[in-house]
Amino acid sequence: MNSPTEASMKTLELLIRQQDLDPEKWIDFPDYGFRQYFLWKNADTGASIAILEYEKGGRIPVKHSHASNQFMYCLEGRYEYTDSQLTLTPGTFYMNPKDHPHGPTLAHERSVLIEIYDGPHYHEKPVFHTDESIGGFLSKPQTSIGQ
Repeated sequence: MNSPTEASMKTLELLIRQQDLDPEKWIDFPDYGFRQYFLWKNADTGASIAILEYEKGGRIPVKHSHASNQFMYCLEGRYEYTDSQLTLTPGTFYMNPKDHPHGPTLAHERSVLIEIYDGPHYHEKPVFHTDESIGGFLSKPQTSIGQ
């Protein structure tokens, strides 16, 4: 039987085990009580899949929108979009369409979510991101023909 390393060299598929997550690759947002780990990113499109871990009381403090569709699946906890009162609990799926304002949010208990974007995350850097944490997830400015 091939080892996972040998098998991965023969395919374009990706397999990441929880125990193999690199502690150094977590992005911490200590002022907002959460951290993020990217499982997959597409540098060309800005699409991504990440794990979000919120401590109890963790939050996104402002209403904001995204430059692409956002999808979330709750694995653990209770995570609320306070304006709409939509609450994610284990086994719930959430979809927020591109450019639709949503938030703020609050984790009523420790919460673990899978977050997927089908393109770039933001048009502009939101207050809870830094230049380092935003990475390549801003949409590229549109240029007019002839520029």
